[in-house]
Amino acid sequence: MDNGTYNKIVSFIWGIADDCLRDVYVRGKYRDVILPMTVIRRLDAVLEGTKEEVLKMKKMLDEAGVLEQTSALCDASGQVFYNSSPFVLKDLKSRAKGQQLKADFIAYLDGFSTNVQEILEKFKFRNQIDTMIDADILGAVIEKFVDPEINLSPKPVLNDKGEIKLPGLDNHSMGIIFEELIRRFNEENNEEAGEHFTPRDVIELMADLIFMPIKDNIKDSTYLCYDGACGTGGMLTIADKRLKALAKENNKNVSIHLYGQEINPETYAIAKADLLLKGGGKSAENIVYGSTLSNDGHATTEFDFMISNPPYGKSWKTDAERLGGKDNITDPRFVANFARDPEFNMIPRVSDGQLLFLANNISKMKHDTELGSRIAEVHNGSSLFTGDAGQGESNLRRFIIESDYLEAIIALPLNMFYNTGIATYIWVLTNRKEERRKGKAQLIDATSLKSPLRKNLGNKNCELTKEIREQIMDIYLKFEENEYSKIFNNE
Repeated sequence: MDNGTYNKIVSFIWGIADDCLRDVYVRGKYRDVILPMTVIRRLDAVLEGTKEEVLKMKKMLDEAGVLEQTSALCDASGQVFYNSSPFVLKDLKSRAKGQQLKADFIAYLDGFSTNVQEILEKFKFRNQIDTMIDADILGAVIEKFVDPEINLSPKPVLNDKGEIKLPGLDNHSMGIIFEELIRRFNEENNEEAGEHFTPRDVIELMADLIFMPIKDNIKDSTYLCYDGACGTGGMLTIADKRLKALAKENNKNVSIHLYGQEINPETYAIAKADLLLKGGGKSAENIVYGSTLSNDGHATTEFDFMISNPPYGKSWKTDAERLGGKDNITDPRFVANFARDPEFNMIPRVSDGQLLFLANNISKMKHDTELGSRIAEVHNGSSLFTGDAGQGESNLRRFIIESDYLEAIIALPLNMFYNTGIATYIWVLTNRKEERRKGKAQLIDATSLKSPLRKNLGNKNCELTKEIREQIMDIYLKFEENEYSKIFNNE
């Protein structure tokens, strides 16, 4: 996909909101329609070529009285999803308005497989149907998304001479377009963005911190990457790209399976939809809805790489109650057999649960592989300083240091995030330190390494350019003391 095609499609979809939604929705709510409709249109276009096969299979299964139809219908569609309604989206643009269009559109949505249904449910997209019908804009929205001037299908559109008029979009290209829409909506709604969305420059640095130190040890193998607070899935996506790029540089063939968990329904839907649009059907199934702290969706899985920006300063009182009350928690992620204490308590105060996400990641480390596990996680200053000796926060820090897991902490510039200007830090942990790092921890002060933005994005007024990220990585990899770097013994 060239830049011209990319810009045209993104601008067209972005413009649908102004063309159709402006007088009906406030600007901050445009995403409630545009994101799920983009997903629906792409899936519709992908399924169009096998629609007849799916309908034939559906008829045959119904006549045979077969109740469990998912596998057969997916086989018929050639995808990990299907739509068994008699409609394609193009059919609906010419349907009668009002209640008939509403009934047909709902029947169309009902035809999707359960994995797509779940995404639409978490988007709360059906809640928008009455609003669009009452304002008489549903037909216009559908018509825009099936406009012949843009192509969201994997197949090219040909002109009368059989020449390519509009190129087809492969899954990767569609994923990039969807990512850009997510980014634009997140930056427009910057008062909320920090809760779900980590700036790309920070994620790029975190990915480098995980992968660059071990890039020469990457094998032809399968690696598992996890984010227990995955938001819209941006960290997993960038980690996936970075590892694949490094593997390619070393002529290695890697397979990466992405795993995540997210408690916010809309951001969960976005993460799952993004992976589905990229053709990552298996990875999409590995994104779990719910609370990582009280309902771990990947309790029995260990990971090679973990990357996360957990919520900080957020109460986890509800999770504590679900776990039996703060004083009665026995979850082995948070209560360990350590320092001759079979009930070594690493449970922080209920007003801030960010360290529990770090403890959760540590519990998922691989201990029987050459690379072990590597973790990069963003925290605010509370994780460094809160808790007296013997309290949960202090105990977790002690556990990390005495286990020699802490490789480095990087202090980031202020005002790096969209909804907060506070100090933030990237913690880097591993259970396979290289020899020169054993028994030591590196502290990097990168607070002055920043480039100002031309225009603030919420609280974010600076960024880590590629050159600055390379400078930080150079400091990290050299592992020497200088004006930015200090090295301490664990004792």
